[in-house]
Amino acid sequence: MPKDDPMRGIVFAVCATVLFATSDTIAKYLSESLPVVEFIWIRYVLFLVMALGLASRVRRRALRPRAPKLQLLRGVCVVTSSVLFVYGVHSMTMAQATTISFLSPLLVTILSIPLLGEIVGIRRWAAVGAGLLGMIVVVRPGLGSFQPAALFGLASSVAWALALVITRRIAGTDTPQTTMLISSAVGSLVLSVLLPFEAVWPTAWELALSLVMGVVASVGQWLVILAHRIAPASTLAPLFYGQLIWASLAGLLVFGNLPDMWTLVGAVIIILSGLYTAQRERIRRREAERADAIA
Repeated sequence: MPKDDPMRGIVFAVCATVLFATSDTIAKYLSESLPVVEFIWIRYVLFLVMALGLASRVRRRALRPRAPKLQLLRGVCVVTSSVLFVYGVHSMTMAQATTISFLSPLLVTILSIPLLGEIVGIRRWAAVGAGLLGMIVVVRPGLGSFQPAALFGLASSVAWALALVITRRIAGTDTPQTTMLISSAVGSLVLSVLLPFEAVWPTAWELALSLVMGVVASVGQWLVILAHRIAPASTLAPLFYGQLIWASLAGLLVFGNLPDMWTLVGAVIIILSGLYTAQRERIRRREAERADAIA
């Protein structure tokens, strides 16, 4: 078991947020000229190569999934979330798309009731309600500024939240290498089936950017895993909201746009709701550990 090193875990987490914002920026840029399925397929191929490299370091028996159906469903959810996010960010600012993606931890609370049998108290329900209110502030339905692309972002968050719930359910039975390998393989397969319907021949510049995006996103995923191996999740959770800073900066430098006041207000509401939910989760787990110790 790796030795705890919270400071190094924090550095890994912050670097991951920078890489994710970079990957999302490249995806938005490429969506102007390339089919979404095509460059995400390139990203997944590189992700699969990295997953195969990690899998080669463990015994073959350890890679056997104990919950193959859930692993396959998780893989479908992850690739669906990736594709829908890019469709959303294509027509939204980086800040808006990133803010809506922050709904996923709150949606996990809702999905954990039917899928994990968890009991959610009034405080966590209030946090979820506040987070959904924050999303409404960001997308402003019924007003002239409403963008239908926000529905892609919301659907992406739902798919990712489902993937997170499944990850929690299989965490005690399957290794991280197994989960990464199956998710990357499923995503590559799904996109390979769809690719012939949309593929166009990319320019050298587009191909280079697609490869960079794949490497950046894969390294970001690995840094998240490393961070959670050496630092508590409760310590790392607030740091991932820092991705909004990098996304907003990228939106200004690359696309010349800044988040408006309502996007910032909605982001603050969603982030505070997410932080409160994480804190309640930490308290709940601590109480459960004390109860087990007494028993």
